[in-house]
Amino acid sequence: MKKLRAALISQGSTSSKWTLKAMKDYFDEVENINLKEIEINIGSKTPVLYGGKQLEKYDCVFAKGSFRYAPVLRSIISLLPETTFTPITANAYTIGHDKLLTHQMLQVAGVPMPHTYIATTSEAGKKILENVNYPIVMKFPQGTQGKGVMFADSFASANSLLDALNLLNQPFIIQEYIETDGTDVRAFVVGGKVVAAMKRKAIKGEKRSNIHAGGIGEPYELDHFTKKVAVEAANAVGADICGVDILEGASGPKVIELNLSPSLQGITETTKVDVADKIAKYLFTRTKELSKDGKDTKKILQEEGIEDIESNKEMITKLDMRGNRILLPEVVTEITKFNDKKEMTVRFEDGKLIIKEFKI
Repeated sequence: MKKLRAALISQGSTSSKWTLKAMKDYFDEVENINLKEIEINIGSKTPVLYGGKQLEKYDCVFAKGSFRYAPVLRSIISLLPETTFTPITANAYTIGHDKLLTHQMLQVAGVPMPHTYIATTSEAGKKILENVNYPIVMKFPQGTQGKGVMFADSFASANSLLDALNLLNQPFIIQEYIETDGTDVRAFVVGGKVVAAMKRKAIKGEKRSNIHAGGIGEPYELDHFTKKVAVEAANAVGADICGVDILEGASGPKVIELNLSPSLQGITETTKVDVADKIAKYLFTRTKELSKDGKDTKKILQEEGIEDIESNKEMITKLDMRGNRILLPEVVTEITKFNDKKEMTVRFEDGKLIIKEFKI
């Protein structure tokens, strides 16, 4: 049986240490890599360096870090071999760490979210402020743990905030405020499933319910639709592992933010769910599926009771549905050699789906 090697690339937070420990319970070898010590050398035969040496090859790499490291994280993942499983796509580090791009992708995917406006100038911002219902939320594109989030209950207060924001010379977001009595929901998505969820309540005088802002958490069971919304939000940005923040208002659940490097302490202590173990188990299971333990395609097919797929190019199977998304059996990937680095053409109609590699 092939030994599976994994690496955790992080800034060494408590959450990362928990995840590293859990990964060692599953993988044969696990290396702890300090994100700050990685160098990217574009155009070189050894583009990713760690400690001055070429980054070793791994079956699985889980890379996480704050928005400040988004370009580095994207570069690392995009330069890894195709055979390495990564639970977060390269594009996700750009999208998920930028609230503007996140909301755009949520809109494209049809994920419910508050009405959101983007302003790049003072003039554009004032026109928006003149036509919105108050109160509103104003926030920066980057930032975590509730930092950079401001509330305005009138045009006058919003206009004052606008003047301050303009001094920073960067785009900002104006968003509909949804009354939830100071509560929100953090859903932790791992591999297409919500593995844990908690409701967070803001302390008196504080609008932000984040645990880091003093919010109080309690275990919470999401209904089927809200779980579906959380998973679709994670899929929209390309992350198998992430925290999804949701407001449950009168008009239903609305996603307000995604976190690609969410803290494990609050949700683990609140729900008593070992989220680090859920992450590690998922990483191991997917890596093992993709590596096939060194078995060839014919052997895998025989184990699944399929003897003649090579000649017939056809099989009968039930589809694995992740929300409204279709996950094809892994043998399809093995035979077609499809991967997320190739461009594909997709033709579909009622009862039929044809996927082909795009070739000029």
